[in-house]
Amino acid sequence: MQKFMVKRTVDAFVIYEAEVEAESAEQAVELAERDEDKYQWGEGDVATFDAWSFVALDDNGDELEETARGDFMT
Repeated sequence: MQKFMVKRTVDAFVIYEAEVEAESAEQAVELAERDEDKYQWGEGDVATFDAWSFVALDDNGDELEETARGDFMT
């Protein structure tokens, strides 16, 4: 299986990142969303909204928009 970096944003201004082993980026986001306590989330960037989201990152650290899930309230 491959390893994917998944970004998680929850109810604050800090974005967390964790490495998730999965068969695809989509599965990595699904696994992270379903069992987020299983992963070690390190602090990443600062967000500017109060919502939550999960999205896989490519090798350059860019978001794979097709994997995005969450509450994208503005």
